[in-house]
Amino acid sequence: MPRSQRMGRGLFITGTDTGVGKTVVAGALAGLLRARGIDVGVMKPVETGCPRRNGVLLPQDALYLRERAGVADPLDDICPYPLELPAAPAVAAKAAGILLDLDRIAARYQDLAARHHVMLVEGAGGLLVPLTDTADATHLIRHLEVPALLVARTSLGTINHTLLSCHWARHLALPLVGVVLNSPAGPPSLSEEANLAALVTRLPVPLLGRVPFLPDAGADAARVEGSLDVDRLLALLELP
Repeated sequence: MPRSQRMGRGLFITGTDTGVGKTVVAGALAGLLRARGIDVGVMKPVETGCPRRNGVLLPQDALYLRERAGVADPLDDICPYPLELPAAPAVAAKAAGILLDLDRIAARYQDLAARHHVMLVEGAGGLLVPLTDTADATHLIRHLEVPALLVARTSLGTINHTLLSCHWARHLALPLVGVVLNSPAGPPSLSEEANLAALVTRLPVPLLGRVPFLPDAGADAARVEGSLDVDRLLALLELP
């Protein structure tokens, strides 16, 4: 069968910031799809802050996503750009003496998409995080031609961060399917809960889940999965 006829659908998981729980949400989605018998592939095109072991950079988020998806795809395909410096991708790449190539990322994505029914791609940081001097995450989303899911934190400030991200995506005509709220730093306070109620009424896209505070979300994947409205997400992506 020609590759174009075997291409799966894709979803780009972005965030309002770094450390908001994109990897936790992406891993949970991979596990949920896998449990439903859907062949899911994963990708973390650029990962910064990678530890070096025996001279090799190991992208921890990419490894976690591969484990949750239960795939054996080469790590170089899943994460073509592991970088050591814990900084924005463009900054970390410059420190490593390399230039990130969106065409190379897209080629790896297409190779993976040809093997799997659906692809989950986790970005680095938020929509405006720089990948090169002229490109940010929004350029990569356009390049891959996939819709996006926004992960936002539940702490104070999230109304501004989340709505700015939603409206910027709308301004660029990027297909944003919904928002997932996550509590990586601790349970929300009463004031934060009031803020979240105000945020939900203002969201221009569906709220597709709310992940509770979990000290070790990776070890409590079932609770993360249970907090996501996967049926609605699958319907938005037109998947069975």
